[in-house]
Amino acid sequence: MRTPIIAGNWKMNNNPEDTTNFVEAVKNQLPDSSKVEAVIAAPAVDLPALLAAAKGSNLHTAAENCYFENAGAFTGETSPLVLSQMGINYVVIGHSERRDYFHETDEDINKKAHAVFANQMTPIICCGESLETREAGQAEEWVQRQVTAALKDLSAAQVASLVIAYEPIWAIGTGKTATSDQAQEICHVIRETVKSLYDEETSDKVRIQYGGSVKPANVKELMSKPDIDGGLVGGASLQPDSFLQLVNYQD
Repeated sequence: MRTPIIAGNWKMNNNPEDTTNFVEAVKNQLPDSSKVEAVIAAPAVDLPALLAAAKGSNLHTAAENCYFENAGAFTGETSPLVLSQMGINYVVIGHSERRDYFHETDEDINKKAHAVFANQMTPIICCGESLETREAGQAEEWVQRQVTAALKDLSAAQVASLVIAYEPIWAIGTGKTATSDQAQEICHVIRETVKSLYDEETSDKVRIQYGGSVKPANVKELMSKPDIDGGLVGGASLQPDSFLQLVNYQD
């Protein structure tokens, strides 16, 4: 049985004071982590505040990105070693905005996945197609290629423990949402890709999120699908009330 995982991705929003206030507002109303795992991915400048406020609660913490080296002359980057030392649980890698705006490659994302695991954290690996790719009938092939590249040389045990987030680029921040059937279709493709690369046991264990204008109004329908194990949520995770509705969708 896969534990559902709802992760808020704040992107470049909120300051440390906002972060503390947010966590204080939600931390006593979160579900048990065995029921639904609640995660917030915050900007690097907010992570100390996030960790301090979340201590002792059911809120899991995530960084929005990291580099694939632990240290060195990489001005402006975030060290996975330091994130691990701070106590971060997850790192989001391969988000479409990182791929598009900052030109990250599949090879970069694979290197980051290895670095995250080497530092005892868990990657949330993003994949997804553009509207042009979908309209050309190439969405499945595109996502299969991204997943295959991201998982290169990872062990079956590592893959079974990580999270893959399917986020169609055309549905991120646009107000458009893939239908639950469209989301399920590609999430099933992802699970079948993992099965072909590893085995059925590994594909049965890996958790797959849908990301793309997830909100309280559609979370239950999305989560009802057999291959959707959670959501990677942008705007709807910025307010305590809507985040709580998302993570408590079973109630």
